[in-house]
Amino acid sequence: MPPFITQHTIVAYLEDLPGVLTRVTTLVRRRGYNIASLSVGGTEKPGVSRLTVVFDADADGARRLVANLYKLVNVLFVEHAKGGQEVVSRELALIKVTATSSSRAAILQLVEAFKARAVDIDATCMVLEITDTAERIDSFVQVLESYGILELVRTGTVAMRRGVDAAFVEKRTEALSASMLPPAGDDDEAA
Repeated sequence: MPPFITQHTIVAYLEDLPGVLTRVTTLVRRRGYNIASLSVGGTEKPGVSRLTVVFDADADGARRLVANLYKLVNVLFVEHAKGGQEVVSRELALIKVTATSSSRAAILQLVEAFKARAVDIDATCMVLEITDTAERIDSFVQVLESYGILELVRTGTVAMRRGVDAAFVEKRTEALSASMLPPAGDDDEAA
C-alpha cells in the first residue's frame, strides 16, 4: 500500500546570507518533493529570515526533511507546522479583473463578501487584494472567473502558531541566539 501523501508546512529560521535559500530549496528538490508554496521574509531578529515552505509528502518524508534541514549549516531552527497545533496560515493575492460600468457594483459586492479590498479601479478593470487562507482565495478566484480575470499573483503561505507555548519559545530563542551572525550594530574595531 502506498504511503498517505498530504500537504505539509515547514517553517525554518535561516541566517540571512547569500546561497542559504538555494541550499534549502535544493534539499527539498533532491528529496523529490514539489514545492507548492515558498515564502521568505525578515523576522524580529536582524540577520535572520523566516522561510515557510508547503509541499506534498508522506509523514515520514516530512519528518526526514526536517531532520535534513537541521544538517544545513545556516539553518537555525525548524518547525513542522501541523494543523493540530492551532496554526494560523495566510496568503495574499492580487487579482486584476475586467470591470465594466455594469459589472463594477456586483464585483464590489463580492469584494465585501470575501472581506477583500479594491486597491485600484479604472475604466476597464479593477485590482483586488485579498489576504486569507489558500482555500478562501481559491473560492474568491473561482467566483471572479466569470467576470474575466486579466492577471493573478499570489504570495506563498506564511504560518505561525497560535498562542504562546513557553517551552517552544525558549527552544526557538536559544536556537536563534546561537546564530553565527554578529548582533546588529556591532562593528569590528581594529585598533
